[in-house]
Amino acid sequence: MSSQTKSEKARELLRSMGEVRNTLRQYISVRIREEEIDITFELLEILAYLYKKDGVNQQEIADLMLKDKSSMTYQIDGLVKRDLVRRMEDENDRRNKLIFLTEKGKGLQTVLQSWVGELYDKGVSDIDEGEIDTALALVQKMNENLKS
Repeated sequence: MSSQTKSEKARELLRSMGEVRNTLRQYISVRIREEEIDITFELLEILAYLYKKDGVNQQEIADLMLKDKSSMTYQIDGLVKRDLVRRMEDENDRRNKLIFLTEKGKGLQTVLQSWVGELYDKGVSDIDEGEIDTALALVQKMNENLKS
């Protein structure tokens, strides 16, 4: 029987999840440098969101990434400068800016998905699908509990 309490085990699980995220971040950052792509990990996170949902309000991205408006504006400016996204006025509310991927931004998606796929394949190489399903359900349940 384990000497750790339920709460201690949960802390260890969350710490380990953070380590996995940091490992992913380090791997992607190394690949960015190796491929000499002019982008940061933080900017890639914004692109990843836009790959799922292009043409979203800048504030929605800021809220998702837990960034304040000025930080997000600065990061979006960096993506615009690199010709990876463009800002367009929201026809329904001219105060809002919608962020769209450019062709160059869309072109990075295949490369990025390949890198992430390689890393995830390596990470789960000796884990069966049932274990992944169980872990996913657990993390989703913890997230729901924390939000309620």
